[in-house]
Amino acid sequence: MRAYHFVGATLRDGREIPEDGEWLEHESLVAMCESGLHASRHPFDALQYAPGATLCLVDVEGVVEDQDDKLVARRRRIVRRVDATALLREFARWCVLQVIHLRDAPAVVREYLETGREDLRTAAWAAAWDAAWDAAWAAAWDAQRAKFAEMVNAAFGMEER
Repeated sequence: MRAYHFVGATLRDGREIPEDGEWLEHESLVAMCESGLHASRHPFDALQYAPGATLCLVDVEGVVEDQDDKLVARRRRIVRRVDATALLREFARWCVLQVIHLRDAPAVVREYLETGREDLRTAAWAAAWDAAWDAAWAAAWDAQRAKFAEMVNAAFGMEER
């Protein structure tokens, strides 16, 4: 069965990632989320478990359990692999663009999201961070201001004004 699997620098058990075409076999107990060779039928589902940005198209055999978003098998081999870093960034930008109308985003953020220009990424991150910090600070300031007034009013035995 064809499926998808993301890998990081090593397999989760610390072993080196095998060459394309080389079968991995799990000899002992195969149990979902515990042991065995995992994969997902859909690449988006595989992304939810990604320890790194290398996306592998895999074949699996000896499937022991198959859930909606993942499966676990006794055997798995990598058919092909790609460095999905650029793909993941593009997808993340697309996701944000689906909801950007809900916020007043800085212009540089919108431009980066729409173009993917790497020279804008740092500036967009900084602008987004500043906007988020300003919003968080304002909310915290308002909460602190209200709490202090409540405490002062209590100290003077006064009701809230």
